[in-house]
Amino acid sequence: MARRADSVVGIDLGKHVLKGVALRRKNDSRFVLTSFASRPVPEEFASPDDLARELKQLLRDLGGSAKACAFAVSDPETILRIIEQPDTPVHLLRNALRLNGLAVLNQECKDFVLDVAPVVAHLSDASSIDKPSPGGTNVAVQSGVVTQTKYLVGGMLRSQVKQITVAAGKVRLSADLLQLAPVCSFNAFEFAYPEVFANEAFLLLDMGHLQSTVLIGSRSELVLVRSIDYGGKALMQALTAEDALDGDAAWLMIQQGDEGMTEICRNSLGRLAMEVRNSIGFFEGQREEGINRIFVSGGLARAETVLQTLSDELGLACEIWDPLETCEVALPAAKRQNLPNEFVSLNVACGAAFQYLKR
Repeated sequence: MARRADSVVGIDLGKHVLKGVALRRKNDSRFVLTSFASRPVPEEFASPDDLARELKQLLRDLGGSAKACAFAVSDPETILRIIEQPDTPVHLLRNALRLNGLAVLNQECKDFVLDVAPVVAHLSDASSIDKPSPGGTNVAVQSGVVTQTKYLVGGMLRSQVKQITVAAGKVRLSADLLQLAPVCSFNAFEFAYPEVFANEAFLLLDMGHLQSTVLIGSRSELVLVRSIDYGGKALMQALTAEDALDGDAAWLMIQQGDEGMTEICRNSLGRLAMEVRNSIGFFEGQREEGINRIFVSGGLARAETVLQTLSDELGLACEIWDPLETCEVALPAAKRQNLPNEFVSLNVACGAAFQYLKR
């Protein structure tokens, strides 16, 4: 295999904004942020040429030339599911998904590119995966005489994979990694908050444009992943009364704490809060541990009103988290000044880059 580069560009292909980060490896455990950029884009690209034009501009905004690139995809049409199957070699399970995804996932998968990996706590001895993780459940569950193992299945439409790879080729990028956004967010949290990741139960709420994602982990193990049909677009439609009010003006009023807008925001976010509450209830009903705080990311998290509303509705502290918490920062003055307002939506791009550099 070719040797991995020591620097990489991580790109989050969002449904409203493209986000990119440039990271350089300093040593085995230390990375340096050398640039970041974002630019608004349409929800759909008509052709690879359209996506290529946006990628080219994003790379220009990042500065320099990327030798390696890791992509992350945020899209409601992707598949991401935890399943339980008899303990099976991964290559055999991949073949089963490819040949008969309907039987494994109860969903027709012929139009998807699928991959699978075991859901295991990060144990020092790989041979101990049948042992219970401290304070948690077994990674492999003994049921009768058949051992059931949890696997994470991810899938992306073939047409989307083709569009991304063709567009990347047009701007002379190699799509070295192509990942799903929630997985990237989970990986970024592990790198940024290793103590919480390894020793606590935690909930990550990533609020995107078309949907939000809930990831619940416990002591290094991904326990629950689900998508919620609510995002920034739905909130903005409520705030602007379906475009009767200018979106920028509505967002400014929210940030300034306007009472009328705050009430609209509270009513709209109630949908999201209810689904997050249900997710917490499911997790706590399955395990003898609780969620004590929620880590929030995404553009909506920039507004204190949004964070406070979610905290009030859920009765739990909702706080933004920094995917660059353990990274060094080597940015030009202008970008360094903007970073405090941007890091909250860089979690997916960072996770894609981290995964490349640590492999």
